[in-house]
Amino acid sequence: FSREEPRMHVHVAHTDGEAKFWLEPQIELAMNQGLSSKQLNEALSLVRDHYEEIAHAWRSYF
Repeated sequence: FSREEPRMHVHVAHTDGEAKFWLEPQIELAMNQGLSSKQLNEALSLVRDHYEEIAHAWRSYF
């Protein structure tokens, strides 16, 4: 994905669908297409657990 939005975010892809999470000003779901509540909760947990790594990669790339 390119930088289609200036606000820091991350896309989570799965065979069932995808989701987008805002990382600022706080982590929150921006979009969901096809993921179950369980899958979203798992993705949110991963995003929270790896926030620093994701944010560093975002800043380095953009």
